[in-house]
Amino acid sequence: MNYTIDHSSSIPLHVQVENLLREMIRDPEFANGKFLPNEVDLAKRLGISRNTLRQATNKLTYEGLLVRKKGVGTIVATKSVNTRLMNWPSFSQEMKALGIKIINYELHVSWEQADKKIADFFRISEGKKVLKLERLRGGPDGPFVYFISYFHPRVGLTGNEDFSKPLYEILEKNYATIAQLSKEEIIAIAANEFLAQKLGMKPGDPILKRKRYVFDPGSRPIEYNLGFYRGDSFVYTIESERKL
Repeated sequence: MNYTIDHSSSIPLHVQVENLLREMIRDPEFANGKFLPNEVDLAKRLGISRNTLRQATNKLTYEGLLVRKKGVGTIVATKSVNTRLMNWPSFSQEMKALGIKIINYELHVSWEQADKKIADFFRISEGKKVLKLERLRGGPDGPFVYFISYFHPRVGLTGNEDFSKPLYEILEKNYATIAQLSKEEIIAIAANEFLAQKLGMKPGDPILKRKRYVFDPGSRPIEYNLGFYRGDSFVYTIESERKL
């Protein structure tokens, strides 16, 4: 395979590198768990900085196409089932569809320095301040989900917004930011003391942790969201239609 990019092109280098990596992922030479070329060597070969290469690699990592192994290298993820949901709903829309009146039991806004994980996702410098929104939400019978959201500084949120209103409506109406694509990961965990206290459970009780990466129409990251749901109150259902 010919590893080249066009330095005279109007297409940004990181976009060209991303497209090249996508081709490499499809190549049988690297498919399903095989290592990509060494990052230093590939950057030299393409005549780009490691930061440019990493920007493209980070995007594909968060899409689940690549897996980084610390101290070892980057491999192509083994094939798995992925479902892209059209018109995915916000939490408020989900609950409204179920006829559940949502109550915000707690709502906290703060500014925090981005750790490496958040900085990598947002493609910003580690330590840069980002808005953090924490919400304990539920129905009339009590709270059943604890959300933590971080927002890209580019969005422009000030922290003075009325976050009792639907979040994505605020982003669209006030900041011309549209949440178009959501990539989610869901795992089962045991409640620690903090989450047990928030959700009215016992430490060790089952919780579903939903990690959501949210992007705008240009595939730029806008929100990194963590949701912790009581295991007895949340069912995740996917409806797919097979095209004939």
